[in-house]
Amino acid sequence: MLSEREQILLKSLIETHIADGQPVGSRTLAKVCGLKVSAATIRNAMADLEEMGLLVSPHTSAGRVPTAAGYRVFVDSMLQTRPLTDSIVQRLEAELDAAPDSHALVESASNLLSSVTRLAGIVTLPRKDAATLEQIEFVKLGEKRVLAVIVLKHGEVENRVLTLDREYSRAELEKAANYLTERYAGMDVIHARERLVSELRQLREDMNSLMGSAIELGEQVLNPGEEDEGDFVMAGQTRLMEYDELSDVERLRALFEVFNAKRDILHILDRCTSADGVQIFIGQESGYDVFDNCSLVSAPYTVDGRVVGVLGVIGPTRMAYDKVVPIVDVTSRLLSAALNSR
Repeated sequence: MLSEREQILLKSLIETHIADGQPVGSRTLAKVCGLKVSAATIRNAMADLEEMGLLVSPHTSAGRVPTAAGYRVFVDSMLQTRPLTDSIVQRLEAELDAAPDSHALVESASNLLSSVTRLAGIVTLPRKDAATLEQIEFVKLGEKRVLAVIVLKHGEVENRVLTLDREYSRAELEKAANYLTERYAGMDVIHARERLVSELRQLREDMNSLMGSAIELGEQVLNPGEEDEGDFVMAGQTRLMEYDELSDVERLRALFEVFNAKRDILHILDRCTSADGVQIFIGQESGYDVFDNCSLVSAPYTVDGRVVGVLGVIGPTRMAYDKVVPIVDVTSRLLSAALNSR
């Protein structure tokens, strides 16, 4: 537990460091904290905060900078966010409304997050398996290959080429498509897949040829492929080079390799899908050393009340959380509204 004085000093030091990126000394802190105490008292308090692991003194300076633990205390108990101005909200709404489809919406949201915060914006593509099925059609391609056309709610269409064990006639494909559409339309892909697997187990031995063909085809259509494992759109990665603590060549190379590989980022973002509102990962809270000096501020977005993706901002741990948190929060709500309106 921090005393009231320690809380004021920690908050003032972090806000000062966020503003200029420099270690904060006792003289500077005495000027900005608003407390009528001696410099010696402030130095002693800073030493106590350092012992608690909330501050650290860089080798090259007598001042202190916050640790990840210090930022966590600040974010959890001292952060006062600023409401967005009407002009920023109107800009976000206008640019999202102009996007013609869901993929363009995601790209627009990522670019907006980056341009408004001057950090790296990231948005995962809407999860296909959370979408609602409306219709399934099959087109014969020949040589045991069939094009599956999956029509999802909100007019999205997914095409997938299936390689099958035998040839199917056009009549068989039409009957199978009608059967699957009738049986699974209105269900999301996850539950349709679960129901299909259950029915496959129950009926494998005594099902008729129509049901057999339909479920055999449906098993391939509804099974997740590599394209269903997730992806994201990122914008403004090079903005991170503007921050001294991230400008080291080796650090940047490691960071950009993670961005390109995508798997680790997706794993972190996947943890955000269950969050209620904005979630903040500071430093190694993400579970990856490469993000030691970075923070991720994220929020889920929804379609029909179901979380289908996550958006957020990646930047240095000294980012302006009071500005970034409401931007991420409002953008997630506007993206949800834009997707639902389509």
